[in-house]
Amino acid sequence: MSCSPSSSSASEDEDEGMDSYRKGGYHAVRIGDSFSGGRYIAQRKLGWGEFSTVWLAYDTRSSGFVALKIQKSAPQFAQAALHEIEILSAIADGDPSNSKYVVRLIDHFKHTGPNGQHLCMVLEFLGDSLLHLVKYNRYKGLELNRVREICQCILTGLDYLHRELGLIHTDLKLENVLLLSTINATKDPIRSGTAPILERPEGIPNGGTTMNIIEKKLKQRARRAAARISNRRASMGGVGGGAKANRSLDGIDLRCKVVDFGNACWADKQFAQEIQTRQYRAPEVILQSGYSFSADMWSFACIVFELATGEMMFTPKGGQGFSEDEDHLAMMMELLGKMPRKIANGGARSKDYFDKYGDLKRIRRLKHGSLEKLLIDKFRFSEIDAHELAKFLCPLLDFEPENRPTAQQCVQHPWLNVKSLNQTEVKSESGVEKVNVGMRNLHMKGGK
Repeated sequence: MSCSPSSSSASEDEDEGMDSYRKGGYHAVRIGDSFSGGRYIAQRKLGWGEFSTVWLAYDTRSSGFVALKIQKSAPQFAQAALHEIEILSAIADGDPSNSKYVVRLIDHFKHTGPNGQHLCMVLEFLGDSLLHLVKYNRYKGLELNRVREICQCILTGLDYLHRELGLIHTDLKLENVLLLSTINATKDPIRSGTAPILERPEGIPNGGTTMNIIEKKLKQRARRAAARISNRRASMGGVGGGAKANRSLDGIDLRCKVVDFGNACWADKQFAQEIQTRQYRAPEVILQSGYSFSADMWSFACIVFELATGEMMFTPKGGQGFSEDEDHLAMMMELLGKMPRKIANGGARSKDYFDKYGDLKRIRRLKHGSLEKLLIDKFRFSEIDAHELAKFLCPLLDFEPENRPTAQQCVQHPWLNVKSLNQTEVKSESGVEKVNVGMRNLHMKGGK
């Protein structure tokens, strides 16, 4: 669950519903409600997850806005919150200057309500998720120089987590990286000049939360109906037809932070075999052959591809006679080449998918390609941009986890420090040739 103003573990057109507002479940919050002895005052809901809701709150002590995460009250959710607080406290203690591009825990406390006692976390208020940024950009790839800027922040955070703290995030994805500020300035309480609500507005009854959800559902239905009408008109060539114009990302602060440490673990104290969201899952996790920091680096590569192209690298689906895991492994090998036999047969679940020769048992015909070719043919990258991006990503997607570069090594990679040719004015052919030669002569330090 993130602390974004517009992103959550659910889509924007959904709500958590009323069923979980019961004993052991969510705490019902109303605008103007106060927490921690009156220090924090709820302003509006930012999002929700399976375990919690997140609210924009005003901190009367610091006179600033924060994200207030309120956990469900059942014992299993309280235990999960305690784990996350332990992780976030270690992160904050090791980064007193708040410069490592990882979300900061400000405070935590317990709050008692009708549904039980809820653990609450106070986090710094951040902006939209990278998923929201990709949606805002209409699922078109970002300019590579913008991707580089985002990568620098994520890698700084990962290097801090891995090398300095010994933490594995285990769930890196677009939703779990938040911009420092909102895309839409009106949603930022500071930039919009919004005055904080310091007491409960008149006219909001005790059932304010219920009414809020009902009103949202009615508005969602109205929006869907309007969208259907608009799509029908567009398909008939009426109003709204034609391709949408590109959106400008100029002026958007692309600095970002890694968030959501509910599933994070210490490298020497792992508690789950199945980690990572499906599309970002590393092969060693599927095969259950053990994982470490390098699993995060695989997920990072998937994020970079998605930012650069607007599409996920892997979107596996189960089919007739094969599972989602098998389709995922097949997609990996089609794009990255045959998996080494020692890797294919080295996991607790290897025999479920591979024969003794390292071939998939139920998906026999693979359509082999390459990442570079995919970038050129499908996403219309220039040859040099495709080549250089593939050179950056392929070592991160090595089937052998120990061969993947670390976050620290990635920061030194030449791809992160070179402007794209198609985005940089080159005034002469000789200048282009010099840049081409320079790119070919660069090698990653410490990588593969």
